[in-house]
Amino acid sequence: MPTYEFRCRHCGTTFDVKRPMSAASEPAACPDGHTDTVKLLSMVSLGGRGGAPAAPAGGGCCGGGCCG
Repeated sequence: MPTYEFRCRHCGTTFDVKRPMSAASEPAACPDGHTDTVKLLSMVSLGGRGGAPAAPAGGGCCGGGCCG
């Protein structure tokens, strides 16, 4: 089940909520009971090899070695 991160606009608390994707856009109350919250955008890494940076593709003048 995905975890979504929220921040309370009233007290500034950041908290996680686990819920199905079908309920991703539903509001969530903060642990202190405040209802004025906003869902935060989480950047998820998709692909790659265990956090290793992607190798440059080469070519062109942006890392291909053609500029001299």
